[in-house]
Amino acid sequence: MTPARLSPRTAAQRTVMPGCRRFARPLLLCAFAVAAVAAAPDGARAAQSAVPGEATRPDPVSAARLLDLDPESLSANDVATVLAGVPAPRIVLLQGSFAPVTMEPFARFLIAMGYPEDRIRNPRDGAYSASSFADSGQLAGTLAWYYENDGVRPLVIGHSQGGMLAIRALHELAGAFTDAIPVWNPMTDAAERRTAIVDPLSGALRPVVGLQLPYVAAIATGKLMRILLGQWTMIPRLRRIPDSVEEFTGFAIEWDPIAGQFPGAEPYAATGVATVRNVTLPVSYTHIGLPQAEQLAANAVTRAWIDAYAPGASGTAPIPADVDTTNLIHAADIWHSVKKHWCSEARRLAVAQQGPR
Repeated sequence: MTPARLSPRTAAQRTVMPGCRRFARPLLLCAFAVAAVAAAPDGARAAQSAVPGEATRPDPVSAARLLDLDPESLSANDVATVLAGVPAPRIVLLQGSFAPVTMEPFARFLIAMGYPEDRIRNPRDGAYSASSFADSGQLAGTLAWYYENDGVRPLVIGHSQGGMLAIRALHELAGAFTDAIPVWNPMTDAAERRTAIVDPLSGALRPVVGLQLPYVAAIATGKLMRILLGQWTMIPRLRRIPDSVEEFTGFAIEWDPIAGQFPGAEPYAATGVATVRNVTLPVSYTHIGLPQAEQLAANAVTRAWIDAYAPGASGTAPIPADVDTTNLIHAADIWHSVKKHWCSEARRLAVAQQGPR
């Protein structure tokens, strides 16, 4: 059962007083204290990150090569020889409301393109795809847990209702619904008794609310189903993207009766400084078929086009006779963004690990 959300008052009561931090060094000197720190709420956890991202430190050669890459222009060779050797962000794939249609085929596409499989699978049950019938506060708390433990901020890609949940989680992180969100441990599938994490780059304590993700994508997420499912709080927020994400891409099929997407529909727009892109997909694509992309990585022609793809500069999509090229556009666009932020997040961590110069 999902635990009750913490009220601001409860969250404040569970915060360790600043004076307790003077005990952090002695606590680390014995095994008993380490166990105590692991079980303690907010403040005592700060002692765990003396070295930013130590558990995910790449080897020196990979780190040096990483800093020479251009995140906007990464080849298949860059992925295989450099990015494969550095920390990769967790990718959370959220499926739509129709249970038989999951994001597993899209997960297999990403893996075939070179993304680490263990960074996509749920660490508790091994699933590739997560339900969109979930609590957005729990998702926000999980994303914070991933960042604290991985040293790189996670990415979220949602299909249909999964896109709605991803956007709602962004509003959660922006503080739209509450000012305190519990950290959620995906290994135990339970809330922890704290509403802040230790930033793995700075070592500072920071609340879950206010965390900014690098990249989120919503695929065929429309307002019609929000109305039919009674998701009233998201109707005015669905197309408004807050600053809790750096880059957001919304994909839509112009004539999509399931999403209720028709010509002239409201586009996604930033409420602040987030970079927001709207991508219109061909009318030949189908709403429930959008996660099907694994075949595109298996064909030499489509794979090469995807590897070379850059938004607005990739030319006409290929149409080889021996493969279904449906879903090529959003598959290529998402892969471009995924490898870009894989590179950028690993670079952030590498720079933090080097320390001040």
